[in-house]
Amino acid sequence: MKIACVGGGPAGLYFSILMKGVAPSHDVTVYERNPAGSTYGWGVTYSESLLRSLHATDPESARAILDSSVRWDRWDYFRGPRTMSDPEGGEGFGIGRQRLLDLLAERARGLGVRIAYEREIADERELADADLVVAGDGAGSRMRERHAVHFGTEVGVGRNSYVWLGSARAFDSFVFSFEETEHGWIWCYGYPYSPDRSTCVVECAPETWKGLGFDRAREADTLVRLEKIFAGMLDGHPLLGQGDAQGSARWLNFRTVSNRTWRRGNLVLAGDAAHTTHYSIGAGTTLALRDAALLAAALLQGPPLPVALARYERQARSAVRSAQRSARYSSQWYENLPRYTDLPLPQMVLLSKLRGYRLVHHLPPKLCYFTHQAAANTVGRIPRAMRRKAARPIS
Repeated sequence: MKIACVGGGPAGLYFSILMKGVAPSHDVTVYERNPAGSTYGWGVTYSESLLRSLHATDPESARAILDSSVRWDRWDYFRGPRTMSDPEGGEGFGIGRQRLLDLLAERARGLGVRIAYEREIADERELADADLVVAGDGAGSRMRERHAVHFGTEVGVGRNSYVWLGSARAFDSFVFSFEETEHGWIWCYGYPYSPDRSTCVVECAPETWKGLGFDRAREADTLVRLEKIFAGMLDGHPLLGQGDAQGSARWLNFRTVSNRTWRRGNLVLAGDAAHTTHYSIGAGTTLALRDAALLAAALLQGPPLPVALARYERQARSAVRSAQRSARYSSQWYENLPRYTDLPLPQMVLLSKLRGYRLVHHLPPKLCYFTHQAAANTVGRIPRAMRRKAARPIS
């Protein structure tokens, strides 16, 4: 096959690796509109389950990714002067986004994939000789937008404002900090992605964002103010911006992208072009790599192409559907944060961990907490033998 991947992100690069690795005769080119090494963002997160999947599909790239990652097994929470540590938060991994893309690009080129940087493709007719065109050109995909009516594209815009920043402090855990200001609550998620750097995502309600002057502040002034607000979490280390310090910080409102269908002829969507999930569940990179693996597997099962693409969409949609539902509830939890801030910190933390479930949003917070605890205690009292019996499948 002659394959064109539009977009040099995780989905396009990993798909090219899998296709070229299994069938070297495939002619695969990745087109990326930006220069090499100019990606946005700081670091991305992933779980051990993704790492196992990567090892199963391409062990060489999985080993390279792990070798360039940092790991944590603890979650720390700050709320004003109160702090708590949760050693049961689960294990996680972080890697610099640019480092991840460099590793994938190096692996792809080693297999014979061509990567064309600074090459904008806005119309699949520019790739008329390709048997398959994979649009992995991000949430604002130009390839998708040309056929938005066909794809049934819908974009939902979140209420809260957020900004991606870096920190010169390398956290040794995943960190949450919730701080109350004179204009309302503001919070930060932080996680390491290298031995000397971390990602910090700051979020707040629009009235807090305006009240603190972030709608008109230069990036340099924004960073100084945020460093004071999150001084406990940062422990004297500076925040790092992405833009011109004299310009404004890159505050955004999250855009949830969904599509009625992911395919049109020989054009198929993958990664953020097909779907996005709110950053608070940290699933974007995982889903992009999973899309790539499912698309490659569907194609390798054999022609015809329309059948393979339908198979891919059906399987990938199943994984994305539950992630988007959890992400929707998660973003709603943060949009309604004041509902939970009067709780003792341990109770608030527990409900934050349950935020991906619908029931949390409908029960009064204290009732939800005590209902969960009662259920957990009841299950804990069931004898082990009875639990094993209850877990057996019904024949």
